[in-house]
Amino acid sequence: MKKKIPYIIGLAIVTISLLAGITYSAFTDQAKVAGSTFSVGSANLMFLESLSMGTDPTNYRDELPGPTFDNLGPGWQRDYLVKLISMATSKIGITSKANYETINDPKDLRSDIMVEIIKWADTNQNGIVDPGEEGLSLGQKSIIKWKTEGFSLGELNYGQTMELILRFSTPNISATKQGAAAIFDFEFNSIQM
Repeated sequence: MKKKIPYIIGLAIVTISLLAGITYSAFTDQAKVAGSTFSVGSANLMFLESLSMGTDPTNYRDELPGPTFDNLGPGWQRDYLVKLISMATSKIGITSKANYETINDPKDLRSDIMVEIIKWADTNQNGIVDPGEEGLSLGQKSIIKWKTEGFSLGELNYGQTMELILRFSTPNISATKQGAAAIFDFEFNSIQM
């Protein structure tokens, strides 16, 4: 029995040594994709604040103050010029709509005020509609229809601009609306294509 114990212990040491040797002699390697970054695209649409300054980033704005129009009456008409620029990461579709609360239009001027959106090509970049720069009309709607139906204005790629004339008019307006006032917002929306 005494001879078997050293033999068993010796066999155990050899077995452990072989197993340890096998463990130490196995090769390992690793392949990895390091620092994977994911970023969400954007449909960022901005205004050019100064119509004659061009596409300098200091000229980009998310919001502009609205115009003030006075002395509306039958046959009244005024233009408001807008330049949009796409800062989106892919092609975007542009739409426009009016937004208002009826409390801000107590005499229902939204039924009488029309808007026509016209494409504009400011070829000399002076911020003024010169002869020959007025393009295709995208239609005319009342402020109510501008809110409920909106306008589809086309598509833009990154860095492209869209120049528009918003032509406001009141072909007819009732004498009962003398002294009335209203506040409306005009929105331009973008969606990734």
